[in-house]
Amino acid sequence: MGRVLVLGALNLDLVTRVERHPAPGETVLGQGPERFDGGKGGNQAVAARAGGADVAMVGAVGDDEGGRAYLDRLAARGIDVIGVAVRSGVPTGHALITVSESGENTIVVVPGANETVDTGDLRAAVSSIGPGDVLLTQLEVPLRTVAEAARAAAAAGARVIINAAPFAALPHDVIALADPLVVNEHEAMLLADSGLVPSSLLVTFGAGGAAWDLERVDGQPVPDDEVIDTTGAGDAFCGALAAALAAGADRSRALAVATAAGAAAVRHQGAQPEMQHPGDPSVM
Repeated sequence: MGRVLVLGALNLDLVTRVERHPAPGETVLGQGPERFDGGKGGNQAVAARAGGADVAMVGAVGDDEGGRAYLDRLAARGIDVIGVAVRSGVPTGHALITVSESGENTIVVVPGANETVDTGDLRAAVSSIGPGDVLLTQLEVPLRTVAEAARAAAAAGARVIINAAPFAALPHDVIALADPLVVNEHEAMLLADSGLVPSSLLVTFGAGGAAWDLERVDGQPVPDDEVIDTTGAGDAFCGALAAALAAGADRSRALAVATAAGAAAVRHQGAQPEMQHPGDPSVM
């Protein structure tokens, strides 16, 4: 089984629940707030670890209580955090999340330390991966760092998975390295408008499933009364996909595993599930 190296953001999510999302200029009352671990990088690392993969994380947090506690919790799940820098004078990233009664969310991200992740932070980690391993990254850290990581990982023979979220135009050669480039329906439209053409494209459709080039899988239905929070469902999909591919799964099997993980993610509050008891893959 290969390793999964995750390059991405680590945020502390401040979540409040509302009956419905406010219209522009409107005030509504909320419950909470509650604080959860989040950030696409952290979420996907946790999902890959829950999928049974050996996972290492590259990113940055602030030298504050929240950031250090987050690293401790990742380490307790069995994730290698030696590649996560602790920045003094910079706050840990935050996300302000509002969740409606239907489980839909709106998110405002304050990047903080995530903006400081540079090529120096990833060189040692990327140099340790090779054929059979997977680099999984998103676009919440500087794009130049993502590009450097993708090029270095591909040169070492590792598989590169890029979740183009939030969408941004990467260099053509970097897009071509992604196998696959993962986008949701909205991001797929932005990708089409950009003129960038990936050699391997995976589009997620939420409850409608996903399509990887010509391979299609239906979504797993979740009853409305079981949908608690959609935050992090896409990250659960990506992390599970990376773990399955690192374990040698073919496209069909990897898509099925990822879709199941995405469906499971909407059944708990917060982007990451609660840490399980010893013996669970996420704490092995």
